[in-house]
Amino acid sequence: MHKMPRLPASLVASAALAFWTPVTLQAAEVQISAQHPVVDLRVTETVESVPDTASFSTGVETTAATATQALRQNSRQVRVLIDKLKSLGIAQKDIQTTGISLNANYDYDRSTRENRFTGYRVSNQVSAKVRNLDDLGRILDALVSEGGATSLNGPYFSVRDDSELKEQARNRALQSAREQAESYAAISGFSGVKLLSISETLRNSSPAGPVPMRAMVAEADASVPISAGQVGTSVTLQISFEMIP
Repeated sequence: MHKMPRLPASLVASAALAFWTPVTLQAAEVQISAQHPVVDLRVTETVESVPDTASFSTGVETTAATATQALRQNSRQVRVLIDKLKSLGIAQKDIQTTGISLNANYDYDRSTRENRFTGYRVSNQVSAKVRNLDDLGRILDALVSEGGATSLNGPYFSVRDDSELKEQARNRALQSAREQAESYAAISGFSGVKLLSISETLRNSSPAGPVPMRAMVAEADASVPISAGQVGTSVTLQISFEMIP
């Protein structure tokens, strides 16, 4: 009986390592090569529509001698604010805390030319979404006059389901791009164009700016006047065509 020669341990380890080393696979790169001149275009089309949703942010800012006092006082007032949002018909899923900050307060003393510590300031911001725009003005007013809000930003209008609007904008952009490319081809003596590549960028726009806080406080007995106007849903295509004879 013949004995197999014993391999050195280091060689066995090296062989095992080589056997189990995973194979690295590289994704194939496909490049479209054009035989004729290429037209690169960037085309944007926007479809206007009446919004059906508005979002805004609101919050409470408090100050106190200690950080604990400032935070607890702020927390009590924010609970009142959130309860007011719910009582005004805003669902829990449409209310979200967006930021809490705690900072020391200082006043500059001109006589000593030094900053003097005066306490702590806490701010808690909440975002909310309103799905019935007829209620928006009443809600904003109630948050200040009854909910204790000390800040408001928005509203920002949008469309809940903008899939059809995107499709319309996409079709317009593609049609416009093809017409431009065919025009370039005709001017250059070619008979038509062939699509090579296309990429898309979507953008929803809102024309509304922040709600003026002072105006709201001055009219605390009336709903805040709101005009939703229209919002635009935009599609931008980065597209390339090859001119063909």
